[in-house]
Amino acid sequence: MINVPGLRRKVVPRRSPGELDAMAAAGALVAAALKAVREAAAPGISTGELDRIAESVIRDGGGVPSFLGYHGFPATVCASVNDRVVHGIPSDAEVLVEGDLVSIDCGAILDDWHGDSAVTFGVGTLIPADELLSEATRTSMEAGIAAMLPGNRLTDVSHAIEVGTHAAEARDGRKYGIVAGYGGHGIGREMHMDPFLPNEGAPGRGPYLEVGSVLAIEPMLTLGTANTKILDDDWTVVTTDGSRAAHWEHTVAVTDNGPRILTL
Repeated sequence: MINVPGLRRKVVPRRSPGELDAMAAAGALVAAALKAVREAAAPGISTGELDRIAESVIRDGGGVPSFLGYHGFPATVCASVNDRVVHGIPSDAEVLVEGDLVSIDCGAILDDWHGDSAVTFGVGTLIPADELLSEATRTSMEAGIAAMLPGNRLTDVSHAIEVGTHAAEARDGRKYGIVAGYGGHGIGREMHMDPFLPNEGAPGRGPYLEVGSVLAIEPMLTLGTANTKILDDDWTVVTTDGSRAAHWEHTVAVTDNGPRILTL
């Protein structure tokens, strides 16, 4: 590679220490909302009620729900149950039952900075396959987080997520579908920013990570296909074979002291 004076390598956008603290404050609101939703989820409660709980937590903390009204999305959280992967619309008509696998994605804005995170959990007791699916998705996310190091490149994170998924497959003795076409993203004063972060792929490509770079890392795995379709509501993404899906996400920054999760 020829070194051209004044030509700077492309990097994932960086934030100052103060800006990271501001993002962590927004992320803490998201974490609090997700915690409240998870604690409230039980047989007989609707996803619409869970949505109102999340909105209340965010607004009580001085924030604004970032999903509400985003490109017309009508709710504070995405509530994706069973075969829904992402972008499920909460509803009072949708009542949770024992054994449901629920993914809740939530975002908040505080002082113009965004936080974005997702969790998957069971309503009551999950069947073992669903429990393993959620755990595999979470550990794949953690593998991606561990790759958020200065000098790495964007697809080093993608590759780490993929390797984490294959490690889970070996551990669990089964295959998981890595959902095609969806992944993580840059985040800051906007919720979705470049670059797009695939959840699989070869390492060593894309912009570099430097101290202060921030990405939302969010693997989505299924018990079957990697293929999805969007329902007639123009939002809800479901697996084409009806298999169950899980979704975990954290907003993460690169620091001199290792990855910093901003949505704790």
